[in-house]
Amino acid sequence: MAIRHLISLDDLTDVDLQSLVTRGAEFASGAPTSGRPLAETVTGIYFRKTSTRTRTAFSAGALRLGAQIIAYNGADLQINTGETSEDTGRVLSRMLDTLVARTAGDPAELRVWAAQDRMSVVNAMSEDEHPTQGLTDLTTLLRHFGQLSGLRVLYVGEGNNTAAALALGLTRFPGTELELRTPPGYGLTADIRRRAETWAAAHGSMLRERHDMTDLPADVDAIYTTRWQTTGTSKPDPDWRRIFAPFQVTEALWQDSPKAVFLHDLPAHRGEEVTAEVLDGPRSIAFDQAENKMHSAMAVLEWCRVGVVAAAGGHL
Repeated sequence: MAIRHLISLDDLTDVDLQSLVTRGAEFASGAPTSGRPLAETVTGIYFRKTSTRTRTAFSAGALRLGAQIIAYNGADLQINTGETSEDTGRVLSRMLDTLVARTAGDPAELRVWAAQDRMSVVNAMSEDEHPTQGLTDLTTLLRHFGQLSGLRVLYVGEGNNTAAALALGLTRFPGTELELRTPPGYGLTADIRRRAETWAAAHGSMLRERHDMTDLPADVDAIYTTRWQTTGTSKPDPDWRRIFAPFQVTEALWQDSPKAVFLHDLPAHRGEEVTAEVLDGPRSIAFDQAENKMHSAMAVLEWCRVGVVAAAGGHL
């Protein structure tokens, strides 16, 4: 079986996307693996930027599936002494079976590393998209609600790489509605919005984005936010906190959506993007979401090397 790469959710077929989400939910429910499917393989974990959840999820997931791991931080490789990224990728592909990489930069670098047939490459967050977070979010929603089709999600905050992955993933499930409320000047990029709208049109879902907090949708199933200071980025406007302030997630958002659950990709800054009452309250499933990152990581690692075991028939 040919190896697979995960650089963007856009690269996945509908069947692959559904299968990865289903498989992540199976792992989360305690479904056994078929032996140790990644035995005799080596997974490289390369993070140029800080990470708690994603790095731990892929490290623990690889070990649970039988792989050995080699971990690198941003200062370890000879890229820092002048070796080209292309040469580094060529060398790693001759020694590793899978490379999980957080560059927080241009995804084109990951695609260069993926231009070979020896080593799978997994995007653990680039500047434009966080695809494994998107899979985690879909797995979390599937586990909680039992289905994805027809879910209504309100996303509040910056249109960052997490928001991009959510937009590119959720819109591929029929009847879903994703409403994004992003600060002026900090919304989805035009390219991500165009791609997500294309998926929405093809799958009978809906994507809307506004830059204010008035006339919010009622009876949503989930309210989602991320921290305002995304890893590896900075705000060009020195007055950005004033612009972001109206987009804080507080208890007031549940007035018209009393049954909604709360999601956050973490880490969280209580008192900035979300209040402690929400994050630590009974509606929050943010820490279940964090745990699901490992289960989604296992689904991705398995899919990259041996294919998906789960069969996601029809739409979720």
